[in-house]
Amino acid sequence: MSVPFPATVMTRDRFKALSWNIHLSDPEEDVRNDQKKGTPQHDKLFRIQPLMDDIRNACKAHYHPRKELAVDERMVATKAKTGMTQYMKDKPTKWGIKLFVLAESSNGYTLNFNLYVGKSHTPSMHGLSYDAVMDLIQASHLGTGSHIYMDNFYTSPKLFLGLANINFGACGTYRDNRKGCPSKRANALNKKSKRGTIRWIREGPLVFVKWMDTREVSLCSTIHPAFSGEAVQRRVKGGDGHWAVKDIPCPTPIIAYNKNMGGVDLSDQLLQYYSTHRRTARWYRTLFLHFVDIATTNAYILHCEISHTQQVQHMTHKNFLEELVSQLCGVDKTGVAIQRSTDHVPVAIGVATDVKEKATQGCRICHRCQQVEKKRNLTPWKCKACDVALCLVVDRNYFEEWHR
Repeated sequence: MSVPFPATVMTRDRFKALSWNIHLSDPEEDVRNDQKKGTPQHDKLFRIQPLMDDIRNACKAHYHPRKELAVDERMVATKAKTGMTQYMKDKPTKWGIKLFVLAESSNGYTLNFNLYVGKSHTPSMHGLSYDAVMDLIQASHLGTGSHIYMDNFYTSPKLFLGLANINFGACGTYRDNRKGCPSKRANALNKKSKRGTIRWIREGPLVFVKWMDTREVSLCSTIHPAFSGEAVQRRVKGGDGHWAVKDIPCPTPIIAYNKNMGGVDLSDQLLQYYSTHRRTARWYRTLFLHFVDIATTNAYILHCEISHTQQVQHMTHKNFLEELVSQLCGVDKTGVAIQRSTDHVPVAIGVATDVKEKATQGCRICHRCQQVEKKRNLTPWKCKACDVALCLVVDRNYFEEWHR
């Protein structure tokens, strides 16, 4: 039942040593930041900020998305007592650190994300949902004209008008009690309304639509007309007790919402197939592994997009990750080492200009002699790539032995 491949790359103890020593920021700066706890100057994300910025910049730099984008939450599973851990009862992962994610609707590519750190010391003028979307939408990267789909946590007339002012369209379900949304109209839908009944109101660029399916659905859009003649199929029980499939009128925004809202869910699905997530003793290592998942998943999506452009068959997700791992580890899939570089050649440690100093200048203690034989043999040679001093004489040729 063993898997022999990992042992060909490194030993268990070395893997554990690397895992224990992963740190993403300056430890001395961490101490100074921890002393500011409880004050507005304390940065909760200081330990992961450098890598998080690099990952976000890479997500933006290597891919320009299509028009339809989706905003939603994502949970990174952990129960660490960080002050950022959230409980969301409606999510499959109920306990974890919450991310606000912007993803492309068609393929699930993660374009941008922000971590939710809890209540801010300075109150927001517009509210959390408004700020979460606006922080993800950057015209300098996306350009203008994109269509943003979101659920009822984010949707508000203020947000949609703000997006319209910077030339972004928006569409999403809304809550009737949200400020600025129409409610308690004379011709509003009720429990007796027939399936397929539509009500809509336009206020400037905003169109508010209500549609009766098995229950009432409320949706707002700055992109679509209220109704263009579309229909959806539903199983309806007739008067004789038999079920039949019938065409039910459906508003245009709802059809577009159902088609394009699943970008973040698709991204989550791809992340979970071959995730590196595991239980760790430090919360920032959990996020480090999640960032690795984002990078590898986005790389696979880019591979699929390039293959489609070149009209060639793309690799499966599993085969792509196997190839990625083998290249990163410098071995083929059977575990045989691959010749990775020609930089592992002996070079002189120091360059002596005086003939009398050639034998002594720039000598260092041989690394292999000191570790294995406990001797302090001096050598003028080192490996160009490794920067390790090694003996290179007739009776002590440790250069080949070290690199084997």
